[in-house]
Amino acid sequence: MKKLLFAAALVVLPLCAGAQEEKTERLDSVVISASRAGEKTPVSFTNVGKEALRASNPSFSLPMALDLLPSVVTYNEGGTGLGNSAMTIRGSKGSQINVTLNGITLNDAESQEVFWVNIPSLTGLVSGVQVQRGLGTTMSGAGDFGASINMNTALVKPDPSGNVSFSAGSFGTRMFQGRVSTGLLPGRWYMDIFFSQGHTDGYIRNAQVESASVFGVLGWLGKRNSLRLTVLHGQQKSGITWDGIDLEQYNKDRRYNGAGEYYDEDGNVHYYPNQTDNYVQTHLQLNYTHSFLPSLTWTSTVNYTRGDGYDEYYKMNRKLPSYGFPGVTEVPAKSDMIYRKMMGNNLFVLNSSLRYTAGTLKATAGVNMSHYTGGHWGDVLWVKSLEAAGINLQDKFNGWYDNTGIKADASVFARAEWSPAEWVTAHADLQYRAIRYTLDGLDDDFLDYGANPADRFDYRRIWRFFNPRLGVTFEKGPSRWFISASIGQREPGRGDIKENVKGQMSAIEPEKMLDVELGYRLSLEKFTLHANLYAMEYKDMLLETGRLSSSGYAIKENVPRAWRRGVELQAGWQPVTWLILDGNATLSMNQIENYTSYVPYDDDSGRMHEVNYGRVTMLMSPSALGMARVRVMPWKGGELQANAKFVGKQYLDNSMREDMAVPFYWTAGASVSHSFGFGLTLSAYVNNIFNRMYYAAGWRWESYSEAEDKVYGGIGVYPQPPVNFMIKAEYYF
Repeated sequence: MKKLLFAAALVVLPLCAGAQEEKTERLDSVVISASRAGEKTPVSFTNVGKEALRASNPSFSLPMALDLLPSVVTYNEGGTGLGNSAMTIRGSKGSQINVTLNGITLNDAESQEVFWVNIPSLTGLVSGVQVQRGLGTTMSGAGDFGASINMNTALVKPDPSGNVSFSAGSFGTRMFQGRVSTGLLPGRWYMDIFFSQGHTDGYIRNAQVESASVFGVLGWLGKRNSLRLTVLHGQQKSGITWDGIDLEQYNKDRRYNGAGEYYDEDGNVHYYPNQTDNYVQTHLQLNYTHSFLPSLTWTSTVNYTRGDGYDEYYKMNRKLPSYGFPGVTEVPAKSDMIYRKMMGNNLFVLNSSLRYTAGTLKATAGVNMSHYTGGHWGDVLWVKSLEAAGINLQDKFNGWYDNTGIKADASVFARAEWSPAEWVTAHADLQYRAIRYTLDGLDDDFLDYGANPADRFDYRRIWRFFNPRLGVTFEKGPSRWFISASIGQREPGRGDIKENVKGQMSAIEPEKMLDVELGYRLSLEKFTLHANLYAMEYKDMLLETGRLSSSGYAIKENVPRAWRRGVELQAGWQPVTWLILDGNATLSMNQIENYTSYVPYDDDSGRMHEVNYGRVTMLMSPSALGMARVRVMPWKGGELQANAKFVGKQYLDNSMREDMAVPFYWTAGASVSHSFGFGLTLSAYVNNIFNRMYYAAGWRWESYSEAEDKVYGGIGVYPQPPVNFMIKAEYYF
């Protein structure tokens, strides 16, 4: 939560960009140090600036633009960068990575995920990103349980400026972006507007994406006060790609996607054209900052976020009673149908913090409060058998599912850094957080739909967490060492809760982690080296064990003991002004102490076969990964870049079976750009330059044959595209 409070101060940066130089530097220092890890903060982090984000492939979502950072693994379901993207950091998945924009958490309060497809073109919007690994300084939201991504929007320049860009490339991908900033106007007002629009046909079938985003800032700067209104609106319509394809189909046609597939009476294959995911999201932020003294600053943020969306499906041969048609006898009990799964949510956030900086002490304290309401409901749009019989659908439809989650979150924090001597800095970070969550209503997979009151959710839970973080940094000449220990706790997500409730298992408990970090940084004129040892020790980690709910969905259960331990290395060398070499590597052990899997019998009896695997490696956690990159500036305004990324083997479940794994893969890319003297920059990008055929993630199924006393299974995968290209033209004025 502290992260949210800290980063609230960050939003005032652009307000101060037009003030006198001295004032700008002071507020910049206050805000950045409050919202992010500083050079002496005992945290493992990497900063990515605006220029590096601008230089990334324009079709990349933000996770893919960060793919070359230490311990990061990313993939895109559709293959072009637009659409659904996912990432892990040190093996921690998206729901364990806290993401903030100007201090406001973007993670969905219930699922704890960030759906990157809903926030298009962030790489062109933000002015900087800090990726923290482990339990860093972030204290806003439940996602801070392994890593955090902290973003701030681009600074408003003192003078008017703007830029436009157009990009086009493989698989019908094209993007347009434009930005205009007024600079500081008479009366000390300023305004900044950004617009983007993107399209792709996608690499696999039905991976098309139409996306757009608008960002606007209206601000005023006084001598001791600043006021800023920020609007961020994003919308997208994308083909459903999250089913992936099974391995057998992958070997036949790796571009196949079965979403929306159906057959007519003659057995001909058709594809429903609107098998899509649709979402609109709007963020409104009002930020106020007041400087009481040069050493004392108060900043507050009020945020409102509204989201609306739905997925639409064509499904064959579905049981009508399971979709809100009980007692229909005029037609067969099964029929083809089209339905929507819909959602609407509101998020209100208030955070406020007070920052004090004087001499050897930097201290920040604050509060954060949020209230989230998320509605989930389903609607049937068409039923083939009812239409054929001339029966009005609404005359028979009693409603499908409808449930609501309400989450209230409040926290207080205090953070301080004290340097009693030039060579040492002590860091303390304390947070108390309380959460109340309720879940009421009916889910989409109850078979009798309300006939039994026990089928309805009636979940109430309150959690209270105290999360301390302590560390110390030592410095001598170009060398810096740090050691830190942090405790993190987080509540289960909506999906974890509802499937556990339906599975009638023992109640799931919050996850807990102790994160110990030992780091070293060497900064020379032409060479830098970062080395970090980490041990993330988990208690009651939530994992899918194979056990199923009564409706067949996977249930997560608490695993008593697990850990992620590893070493991260980064190095950069610039022997001459026109050549830069850099790279990183991570070697790790990601293990569960004693893992038991539950495999369903193949006879539909509901029985589970128990298999104990002992100590195992966690799913989707490669033990080795790394990258190497070379940048060459051979002429004035020109740059050539080439990179290669290696990702070790990843298991699709926790059994460590070779037939349930994503093999190791490596891929490479290159780019060239030239900036002309009159504001024009031309760039070209090649991805997967060696045309590697690989898949980067997937899922698995399994069942147990009692007759053969054998576990059978298979996998599905997300194929990544072969060699592909993008070009970009950008003009600054």
